[in-house]
Amino acid sequence: MTTHAHRMPFGATVQAQGVDFALWAPSVETVLLEHGAAGSQPMERDAHGWHRLTVSQAGQGDSYAFRLPDGTRVPDPASRYNPEDVHGPSRVVDPQSFAWTDDAWRGRPWEEAVVYELHLGTFTDEGTFEAARQRLEELAELGITAVELMPLADFPGRRNWGYDGVLPFAPDASYGTPDELKALVDTAHSLGLMVLVDVVYNHFGPEGNYLHAYCPEFFNGEHQTPWGPAINFDGPGSRTVRDFFIHNACYWIEEFRFDGLRMDAIHAIHDETRPHIVQEIRQALDEGPARERHVHLVLENDANQASMLMRDGRGIPVAGTAQWNDDLHHAVHVFATGERDGYYTDYAADPVASFACALAEGFIYQGQPSAFRHGERRGEPSTRLPPQAFVSFLQTHDQVGNRAFGERIHALGDPVLVRAAMACLLLSPHVPMFFMGDEFAASTPFLYFCDFGPELATAVSEGRRSEFGGFAAFADEAARARIPDPNAESTFLASKLRWRERGTRAHFERLCEVRQLLEVRHRLIVPRLAGMTAAGVYRSDNGTLQVSWDLGTSGRLHMLAHFGEQPAASRAVPPGALVHGEGAAIQEGALQLERGAVYVTLEDPPGVG
Repeated sequence: MTTHAHRMPFGATVQAQGVDFALWAPSVETVLLEHGAAGSQPMERDAHGWHRLTVSQAGQGDSYAFRLPDGTRVPDPASRYNPEDVHGPSRVVDPQSFAWTDDAWRGRPWEEAVVYELHLGTFTDEGTFEAARQRLEELAELGITAVELMPLADFPGRRNWGYDGVLPFAPDASYGTPDELKALVDTAHSLGLMVLVDVVYNHFGPEGNYLHAYCPEFFNGEHQTPWGPAINFDGPGSRTVRDFFIHNACYWIEEFRFDGLRMDAIHAIHDETRPHIVQEIRQALDEGPARERHVHLVLENDANQASMLMRDGRGIPVAGTAQWNDDLHHAVHVFATGERDGYYTDYAADPVASFACALAEGFIYQGQPSAFRHGERRGEPSTRLPPQAFVSFLQTHDQVGNRAFGERIHALGDPVLVRAAMACLLLSPHVPMFFMGDEFAASTPFLYFCDFGPELATAVSEGRRSEFGGFAAFADEAARARIPDPNAESTFLASKLRWRERGTRAHFERLCEVRQLLEVRHRLIVPRLAGMTAAGVYRSDNGTLQVSWDLGTSGRLHMLAHFGEQPAASRAVPPGALVHGEGAAIQEGALQLERGAVYVTLEDPPGVG
């Protein structure tokens, strides 16, 4: 058994004797440390705005806070644990106190990833790290190889999606203790599961962020965002700010042994320096924990910047290992549900052809003008990227939860087409991702929920309802009033998975289908993916798509699928051995495709077989 700790200049650091406390607050001359045993003591300020104090009688489990010149008491922005929520005192954590059992763990190559995104608070009835830990074995048995946790950074109140975090180093106490989170990761590794965590480096939440009061240098007013002044990644004083987030990234990987990060909305990060903060984080990971094990960096980037996903001459990512592929989701959503409002407009012309393009090339928008964005060009060419650079899905927390009633695609779409799209995704070379409950077609919605103070709560509830006012279904006030209140506990409770559904007939059938597809993927397709270096080729006509991928020295993968209203006849049979054939029959040397048919083959390289 071993211990792991990340050393950093921020926060509270346990020493052999006592604790070192450090706060960067260049805009204030004096800061008092409040600590139970030591009382209130002035910290020593240096010329760079660091306030430091060592308390010899301090130790693990002690509460502490910082008092500003105006009397405001604030938590440590680098707090490792804040059990009394974001306005309360921080607590000293000694990371060396947790004994890990995963010494042999070296992670997994990215091409083996099958990702399962989950929200800790709604994944189980209890909504805790411990309860989630007890469900991991079921995910591993299903064929999941990577669990992705929605953001854990301490947020205001008892429930939140996690994107309103204000203490980036403190796992939210509503889920449990830091040691309980470490136990979850340790158990996952024993089951062969990678664990990724979602981090938000583009803004702080609207409640509980005290940095403006004593460290305005953390923000750059020259860049404005929907959340106010941008985090200062490129203005005066930005070196320390950049270091704060670089340390945060390394902290999750080193101290909690996560296998990677999912970086939220990097298109909303304002950084005009070179290297970009995402690349600097990648460099720090590569020079640190990634020297000993696989560490992955997954991006969310609405700008479709293929340049952020490029590989070097050795095939190593220069920044992101992969990116969430919203394009693929949007195309599937259009042909499965018929919805064409909002951003779905950009995929409405021929959604099956768009799906084929996404399967082959990753991005659909690779520099073309977007009608939804009033002609603005979006994206960069992605054909030089391997398919594993794309995390693709039929739904995510965003695509479900941003709907007024949180409906999942299997509740909205044509079941035949949704089923076929799922097979295409799971048998493609992309990295597939499930949102929790997808695997058994969960009946529960995933709604937007939060737990803000009264004034902010009212504004959020009214804003949530007004944002849907432009949709025909919510044109009148009575219709908008039916939208669940984000701050109501009932909204949160309605979003919890019902695990007992897995055993009922319809849900169990879906679960078995997913398990069979993943078994085929892991046994036949994944072993051939490591040599892939570029995109596939595709064609689409009359609702039928054909995609082929070059697997390098491992041959070729062929996929034929039909999403048209009527059966398709006389299609040439793809070469190679059959991997999966559903809704397809060979008659007189040609394939006859039913609606929702999926036919996949693996072709050996020349001279093999």
